[in-house]
Amino acid sequence: MNYLLEQFKGKLSSSSYEVKLLSDIDSNKLPLHIAIIMDGNGRWAKKRNLPRIVGHQSGVESVRTVVETAARLSIPVLTLYAFSTENWKRPKKEIDTLMDLLKEYIAKELDNINQNNIRFSTIGRINELPDSVKKALSTAKKHTRNNTGTKLIVALNYSGRLELVDSFNRLLEKKIEHPISEKDIDGLLYTAGLPSPDLLIRTSGEMRISNFMLWQIAYTEIFVTEVLWPDFRGKDLLEAILEFQKRERRYGDIKEITCENIR
Repeated sequence: MNYLLEQFKGKLSSSSYEVKLLSDIDSNKLPLHIAIIMDGNGRWAKKRNLPRIVGHQSGVESVRTVVETAARLSIPVLTLYAFSTENWKRPKKEIDTLMDLLKEYIAKELDNINQNNIRFSTIGRINELPDSVKKALSTAKKHTRNNTGTKLIVALNYSGRLELVDSFNRLLEKKIEHPISEKDIDGLLYTAGLPSPDLLIRTSGEMRISNFMLWQIAYTEIFVTEVLWPDFRGKDLLEAILEFQKRERRYGDIKEITCENIR
């Protein structure tokens, strides 16, 4: 049996669309790091004449499914953009709901996260979050720190620009006397020690980066889908990975044009 199909054994029907996708995916060319901008909760709710809060609540199921799918695929790193520094501008009721959903997700999913050998982590200005949220995050990190599978990173109170500001300020504190290199900056980012994303997925069709991982995505492949986040499922992740594998990554280089290439 196909290695990837074996990982999903018992989870899919033999005739399902996911089986075809898994059969087409090359298990030797999976992304090392997938980052996702989870967008469209509000629009999903609006289309159904529901409060925005319901969209956020429905998006939790997408998180659950995508995280489990990534773990079964043995994706080393999965980063989810959950709450930006700009999101503090939203109504207090919506912010409170988002924070409550985060705590609820950790409380309900911690056992499942451990069963899937997932290690939980965060990036962003975590110290500025409410104490109850910080406590929940700390609990999740503590109880999953020995897991060796997919590293799940949740970006909270995160800003790509502020990440660079924080990195530069740490450089100043170190009083480095030699010219600053990319390696110096890499080592002081929130993501220090992790591979840069190979694949960035944005849901809801918006063609924006939204201040996310500005340094890290220099050569990342970007996949934009019209699917709103609450409707995003494992099959959508598989479709994005399959599209990623069809692309030729040159990192600024070019392939030599020869007669053989033209033919």
